Amino acid sequence: MSDEKSTPEPRSDLRSAVEANSKKKRNILIGVIAAVVAAVLVVGGIVLGTSLGGQKAEADGDGAAAEPIKVKIAVSEDSAFQDAIKEVAAEKGLEIEWVNTEDWVLPNTELVAGTVDANAFQHILYLSAFNAENGADLTPVFSTVITQWGIFSATLGSTDDIPEGGRIAIPDDPSNGGRALNILASAGLIELADDAGDFPSTDDVTSNPKNLEFVEIGARTIPQQFDDPSLSAVVVGTSYFDPSQGVGKDDALFLDDSLDEKNLPYINVIATRADDVDNPAWKILKEVYADPRVAAALEEEYFGNTVLVDVSVDTLRDKLAELQESAEENK
Repeated sequence: MSDEKSTPEPRSDLRSAVEANSKKKRNILIGVIAAVVAAVLVVGGIVLGTSLGGQKAEADGDGAAAEPIKVKIAVSEDSAFQDAIKEVAAEKGLEIEWVNTEDWVLPNTELVAGTVDANAFQHILYLSAFNAENGADLTPVFSTVITQWGIFSATLGSTDDIPEGGRIAIPDDPSNGGRALNILASAGLIELADDAGDFPSTDDVTSNPKNLEFVEIGARTIPQQFDDPSLSAVVVGTSYFDPSQGVGKDDALFLDDSLDEKNLPYINVIATRADDVDNPAWKILKEVYADPRVAAALEEEYFGNTVLVDVSVDTLRDKLAELQESAEENK
């Protein structure tokens, strides 16, 4: 064995962002605990009247409580994670009304129409496709989470077991369908054209040794087709499965590395209209997402399949512009 130190693998900006975000949350929690301990020592046994980590909206100059800032944010589903965000936000003077559209189109069309102030459901690749197709100017204000994706099968134990002519379910929208094809390529099941770009389609498949058949269906409904005996496998986000299905990342035949630099387009964001990017609500909401209690709620709901990321808004907007240009060229 050599005594020389091995050269560490270079980390992607995404992985570094997640690690920095985790460290920041630990420091915040330590600071909060230290502040509470100090307060207890000063008051000498007086019971504190507020819960750990939060105060209501700061009082204004005459002692009256400041009016909370109110925002409507469109989402595509209800979750306990959103409940945690709403609760922490209220402590910081931000009143959130989640508007569940149960759809992946309405959160953007409602935002364009002005019936909501923002949405929280999509990655920047999906956003770029929407902007390009609709001439919209929706833009991210900060990053939120990224979800790990993989290849799953109800009957097979390895990608090697996928049979000749096997039917593989992939999302039917260009952004997520392209991600699924990239994952199949990473797993060595297919090859894609070098010029496939950010939105590869089945037309870009240049090698398909097993003659796989791609079954394009809605990404949100893929987990419901997981047990379909006509499907050899599905490609979808790990967090899309209902907890009752008992399917997690450890069950994947192949698991994509969500923190690899190539997955920057799949970072989820809070998006708003370009004319509302300076709304003070977004600064507060970003602080809310950095709260340790929000991180704990995310972990509890998604078991580590989805993680918080903190990527600069300039990086997000630059990538969005690049992706949108590519989407417009492919229209």
